[in-house]
Amino acid sequence: MTSTWLTERAASLRRDRVAFVHATVVLAERPTSAKPGDEALVLTDGTIEGFVGGSCAEASVRAQSLLALESRSPTLLRISPLEEAPLPGRLTVVNPCLSGGTLEIFLEPVTPAPLLEIEGDAPIGRALAELARLMGFEVAPFAAGDEAAAVVVASHGRGEEPVLRSALEAGTPYVGLVASRRRGEAVRESLGLDPELAARLRTPAGLDIGARGPEEVALSILAEIISSRPRVSAERPEPAAAPPLAVDPVCGMQVASVQASLHWDQGSERWWFCGPGCLEAFRADPERYLRR
Repeated sequence: MTSTWLTERAASLRRDRVAFVHATVVLAERPTSAKPGDEALVLTDGTIEGFVGGSCAEASVRAQSLLALESRSPTLLRISPLEEAPLPGRLTVVNPCLSGGTLEIFLEPVTPAPLLEIEGDAPIGRALAELARLMGFEVAPFAAGDEAAAVVVASHGRGEEPVLRSALEAGTPYVGLVASRRRGEAVRESLGLDPELAARLRTPAGLDIGARGPEEVALSILAEIISSRPRVSAERPEPAAAPPLAVDPVCGMQVASVQASLHWDQGSERWWFCGPGCLEAFRADPERYLRR
C-alpha cells in the first residue's frame, strides 16, 4: 500500500514540475511477490521508486511507463508469463521470466500543469491569472529560462520589450501582448527581431469575441492560448519520441534501454536484460544466445 514517503515524494515531484508515472497494482494472481495496492513512481530516466513486483515485472513496468509518459495516456498493463488472447482495455505483454502469476498494473502519467507566466499587475493580468488557475494552469510571474506554455504581457508599457524578446527567442509556444492594435504593432517593430520571429507575437492578445472588461478580455486570451495548442487525435496518440527498446537476448522480452535497466557491457557491446536470471545466464554462455 502507499507509504507516507511515497506520497510525499510524489508531492515533491509535482512541486518541482517533474513528470512521472504513478504505477498501482490492481490485480495479482499467485504466485507473485506484489499484491493489489502496491505502488511505485517511475521517473523519466526509468528509475522506479516503490514496489510493484520483482525485477522481471519491473522491466515491463519501466518500458511501458516510459511509453505512457511520451503519449500521456493512462495504461492498464497486464503482465502474463504465457501468451494470451488480447483483452479489451488492457495492454498485455508476455514476460516468460515471471514466477507464474499474472499482474495488472495501472500506469498513470503525471505531467506538470501548463505554465502561464504573466508580466504586469493590470486588471486584465489579474483576471487572467484567476481564470487560468480555474482551468488547471500553473500561473507565475515571468522568469527567463522557464519552459512556459504561454507568456502574456499586461504591463501597460512598462518593461514590455525585454520580456517579449526573451519569450519569443526562447520559443515559447504562445506570446501575447495586451495592447491596442496600433501600439502593439509599434512594440513589435521596436523588438528588432527577425520578421518571422516577431510575427509570432499575438497582439492584441486574445480572440476577437467582442470582449468588454478585464474578465472577458482574460477569457479571450485564455481561449486563444488553448486554441493555439497542438490538436490531439481522439485515438491514442503515438509517442512523440518513444524511448528506445532493446530485446533481452535470453528470454526475448522487450526492455527499455535506459541506464536504470539491467545491462552488461563487454568491449563496445551492451546487452539489456529483464532480470538478474537472464543476465547471469547470458554471462555464463554468451555465444549460446548470440547464435540463437
